[in-house]
Amino acid sequence: MKLSMDELALAVTAGMLPLLILPSLPSFSGCLLIAFFAWGLWIIDHKFTRLLAILLVSFVWAACQGQYLLFQTSALSRGDKEIIASVQSINLDRQDKHQVIMRIREVAGKRVFPPIYFRGQWGNAEENNCAGQVWKLTVKLRPVHASLNEGGFDSQRWALANHWPLQGRIEHGTLLNDKCDARQRLISSIQNDLLGLNNRAVLVALAFGEKGLISQEDKSLLQKTGVAHLVAISGLHIGIAAWIGWLLARGIQYLLPLKFIDYRFPLIVSEATLLIYTWLAGSNAPALRAALALSLWMTLRFYRVRCHPWQVWLWGIATLLLMDPMSILSDSFWLSCLAVAALIFWFQWAPLPARFTRHGYWVVLRWGHLQLGMTLLLLPMQVGLFHGINYSSFMANMWAVPIVSLFTVPLVLLGLISHGIFSTEINQIIWSVADHTLSLAFWGVKKFASEWFYSGASAFSLTFSGWCGVMAWRFGWIQTSPANILILAVVITVWLNAKAPERWRVDMIDVGHGLAILISKNGQGILYDTGNRWEGGSAAEMNILPFIRWRNISLEQIIISHGDEDHRGGLESIQRAFPLASVRESSISSPLPCISGTRWQWQGLTFNVLWPDKLTSRAGNDDSCVIRIDDGKFRVLLTGDIEASAERSLVSRYHHELAATLLQVPHHGSNTSSTGPFLRAVNPEMAIASASRFNQWHLPAKKVVSRYDHAQLGWRDTSHSGQITALFFEDYWSVNGLREQIFPRWYHARFGVSDDNE
Repeated sequence: MKLSMDELALAVTAGMLPLLILPSLPSFSGCLLIAFFAWGLWIIDHKFTRLLAILLVSFVWAACQGQYLLFQTSALSRGDKEIIASVQSINLDRQDKHQVIMRIREVAGKRVFPPIYFRGQWGNAEENNCAGQVWKLTVKLRPVHASLNEGGFDSQRWALANHWPLQGRIEHGTLLNDKCDARQRLISSIQNDLLGLNNRAVLVALAFGEKGLISQEDKSLLQKTGVAHLVAISGLHIGIAAWIGWLLARGIQYLLPLKFIDYRFPLIVSEATLLIYTWLAGSNAPALRAALALSLWMTLRFYRVRCHPWQVWLWGIATLLLMDPMSILSDSFWLSCLAVAALIFWFQWAPLPARFTRHGYWVVLRWGHLQLGMTLLLLPMQVGLFHGINYSSFMANMWAVPIVSLFTVPLVLLGLISHGIFSTEINQIIWSVADHTLSLAFWGVKKFASEWFYSGASAFSLTFSGWCGVMAWRFGWIQTSPANILILAVVITVWLNAKAPERWRVDMIDVGHGLAILISKNGQGILYDTGNRWEGGSAAEMNILPFIRWRNISLEQIIISHGDEDHRGGLESIQRAFPLASVRESSISSPLPCISGTRWQWQGLTFNVLWPDKLTSRAGNDDSCVIRIDDGKFRVLLTGDIEASAERSLVSRYHHELAATLLQVPHHGSNTSSTGPFLRAVNPEMAIASASRFNQWHLPAKKVVSRYDHAQLGWRDTSHSGQITALFFEDYWSVNGLREQIFPRWYHARFGVSDDNE
């Protein structure tokens, strides 16, 4: 039974989709059984069974890739390893050059295939390295383990998609080959030509795909104006490079005799140009995907195969997934797929009238039409990835994309070609002109940098209104059934904004080592502690604020349990986001004191402060603000970092009044807390602890976990569960972890060693 290319591509793609949602992958023996079953289906000479067989084989191929990646991670994360690895990351003379991406070649004398990568931290920050060098290293590797919260960036999924599942500290290294590779030498040389230019960092990103020099402020501007794609070498830039190669080839053909002119020559030069530019871009995943997709299209043109754009799109996706099944976990992969699909859909379903496509003076209208389509149809990815929109992104792209595409990128390519051919003065002139074009582009982008509007989960479904609206207009439903469409829109809006079934909820946000708990009801919230901070960021920016915004919560009050940095580190960031939120602390300087005897009502909940009994200038662990939250049926006890002394005082003063349904484990599960009398007095149904997986204090302590277990008290911690959510209803309550119950996925598991906190 003959199968078409479309059917094969569809089966291959469908077979890999389960990797997005499976809670666990089948074992290697399970994959073998599925493969045997697929073989049995194949020998049945029927189209459906053969398509199903291909689908199953595709799934087995992807699952085995994932299993082997996890197997490599577990095998390499056990004790110190002697490895031979090559440096992959480019040395850009940054302050953090002691961090490096390395490709493992050998472990204990055995070759590693397929290749696996890790992010290393030099024990000696003065170690000098560059891409291409080969080192013999003594390193202790551990699997990547990231905080996991609703609305937050999924670092574990990203790490697996990029084959970077490991990280480690390099204790000792011996340089085996000190030669930097050609790309590193070229980048270092080009950087000298860029000295003194205002947009040096962006020029390096456009030329080589290295965005490490771009400041956080500029990254934020690019993201919030919707033009971040301009500095990420992907389909647009690879396509421009291929187009320039084609133009050069056509120019050469004008100088050749007629008998030497062939349609294939421009395609060959174009292919060579895009491959060289892909290499210059470091062969990063988005660039490789774009190069592979364009190569497929040019191969079809080369052999004069006529096909529909949707066929090329489908074949391209299947080819990309066959080459690297882990791409299916990549956000950039889906962004590329949706962008191409949006272009095809827009020009087929909402084309401009023919009279606007014939003359050059309609070029601005044509460009605006294209940009409008991309703005509307890419809203799902914009909100899904960045959790917000900028209504000025349309104008920012209208202004910046033509300048960067038609002037900056060609000048960058010219600068790369001329390097080493023309004099330094000429090269500097080329780069200077490119720099001025970027300044012009960013001048307009800053003019359109209006306020960023955050969008929560409830509004995500509305982002598909662009696709639905185009189809409704094309099918004539807007003209024939406007009332029905209006009613449907109202029903969907009401459904999306329906009141949550629970009365109130408590979320322990996964902030690594630190604490942040959100109490919310009716769209309002109170935050207990704000997590840690570090140079260049904080848990508030990375974990807490994305979660609050995704759930569309308006924060009314911030309670700081005590003065340790891992509890109040994100306070400034939270206050910038919610300037009207009041702050309550157990320190003398606090406008709202947190001292025993304080009591208030909020959204029908009663808040009772049980500790401390006096205010201090700087609250320590035993001065933590202990609060009991009561709805009349269920109680939650928040304890901060209290230790044994404060626990004894609480038991002595309150005893049975400490009883609670849910307990926040004191001091992250330290052995200095959670004493027996305190646990007996509280007697919670469930205890939840905030702790990172690889913390230096080995929290929660094994003794403490055993203590809860022996007392037959339920236990959850963020290092295992990620975000922990407790929902309180009228007559019952429930607690769930994001890793295990809310969003269980194989790529969220604690892969690697299991006894890492002990």
